[in-house]
Formats: sequence, structure tokens, C-alpha cells
Amino acid sequence: MESKVIIIVGPTCSGKTKLGILLAEKLKTEIISADSRQIYKHLNIGTAKPSEDELKRIKHHFINKLEPNENYNVSKFENDALKSIRNLLDNKKIPIVVGGSGLYIKALVDGIFNAVDIDEEFRNQLLEKRKLFGNEYLYDELKKVDPISAEKMLPQNWKRVMRALEVFHLSGKQISAHHKEQRRNVDIKFLQFGLRWNREILYANIEKRVDEMIENGLVEETKFLIENYNRDLNSLNTVGYKELISYLDNKISLDRAIELIKRNTRRFAKRQLTWFRADDRIVWFNIKSQKDFETIADEIIRREDL
Repeated sequence: MESKVIIIVGPTCSGKTKLGILLAEKLKTEIISADSRQIYKHLNIGTAKPSEDELKRIKHHFINKLEPNENYNVSKFENDALKSIRNLLDNKKIPIVVGGSGLYIKALVDGIFNAVDIDEEFRNQLLEKRKLFGNEYLYDELKKVDPISAEKMLPQNWKRVMRALEVFHLSGKQISAHHKEQRRNVDIKFLQFGLRWNREILYANIEKRVDEMIENGLVEETKFLIENYNRDLNSLNTVGYKELISYLDNKISLDRAIELIKRNTRRFAKRQLTWFRADDRIVWFNIKSQKDFETIADEIIRREDL
């Protein structure tokens, strides 16, 4: 018999944390965070991390686990999250996975190689390097991290070279190693549920959240991070932090930084929705107000006989 795992997905600011905690309280279980930034310590306000009270009420895995300068990737998350899921299932608890990192969710549900689709930002970086330095530069980069695959390619096969570099960047594994691995077989039934708002309301919620983040000290949090860590860290290449770093570097005004955070968060939410809508296994709930979450939690429990 398959064990059940609940997964709550949706765009930023859609209420995933709220629903996850409601479900966890009703089912007396724990939450596994599938957020690629909340895993880092000190990135609190800018990642909309659960509050201290919420973290006390329900145990969360993969929050405040790493220092901002530690490396982590989707492959490690898949392995670590499956271990946590197994432990919870062994203790007769239904794991609840909550997060908006589509790549992390897909790796958990389908396995890492199927999840390594594209990283748009990294791909654009590679395209820019190709434009500046040519095919040979990308090929030399591949030889450093995956010489086995590089031997089977030519520099002019730049799309294949880029794909191999991308797989290594996302998973920490060579693409040749992925091809050797068998598709995993897990006896887990992943029950995926998505939260969807009217776009205008979602965007209004985003703008309100950004204003609250600024009021709650996001500028000071960003200043602390760049004073104590390398500002070029991947963990800080995140909406909210990168705009405020530009402000703190006197490149833009604070008003402009806030404006960009709101714009870029809206764009991020749109990309998240596009990603999740491509998975027809997700059951969507349309939300009209904050009062809907209690009803949705009860509906999930009822329909899945949990």
C-alpha cells in the first residue's frame, strides 16, 4: 500500500504556509519546506519565512538549516527530503511538503533527472558568456566539471554543452552519471494541491507584503548579510535582496528598489504559476479570502480520507 504525502504549492504570497500549518495541526504532523531560500539562516524577512511562533507550533524541516555561504542544490534536497519523509511515515505521520520552488517539488515527486529541466537565469548567463567568449569557452567549462561528456561533444554542439553545464549546475552531478541511473521507484503517493488567487488580488497581496517587509527591517537584514557574507552568494541572488543591495551600493534610490522588488516579485509569481500549471496532477483551489483556508484544509482531509 502506498504511503501518502501532501504537497502544497502555488505562487509567492498565496498562503501556502498558512494552509500547511492548518493541515499539520489537524493531522498532528510536521512540515517539510520546499523553499530554496528559507533553508538559509538570516534570510528571514526577505524569504517570508514562517514566524517564530509558527515554527514553535509546528516542526518544520529544511528551514534555518544552512549558513548563507553554504552550497545546496536540488539533488541534495531530493535525498534529504525523502529521508525526512520516510522518518515521518515510519512514525505514522503524514508528511506535508510546503513550498514554491518548482524544481524542488518536481525532483521530490519525479526524481532529480526529470526535474532538471531548465534554470532560466543560469541559461541566460551561459548565453551571455557564449556571446562574449564563444563556443570554446563553454566547452572548456564543461571539460572542467564533466570531462566524460565533453569527450563525446564538439564545441560547435553548444546547445548540448550548455545542457550538460546546466545539469551539473542544478544537480551537482555530471549528466553522464544521470544517464546511468535508473528511474527511482518509491512507494509514495504524492497528493499535490495548488492555491490560486485572482491575479489582481494576488498582485495587491504582493505589494502589501513588500511594504510590510520594508517596515519590518528588510533593508537592515540585507545590510547585515552583505556585511557578514559575500554579496555575490547565490543565496542573495534573490528578489528583495538583490534590489536592496543595489540601493545600499548607491546605484538606485530606495523608492526605486521597492518598486523593482514589487515588479520582480509579480514576475516571479507569474513564472511559478506557469511552472505549476504544466503539471496536471495538481488539484487547484481558487481562493477568494483568508477565510477559505480552513475550508480547504478540511476538504483535503475529507477527499483523501486522511
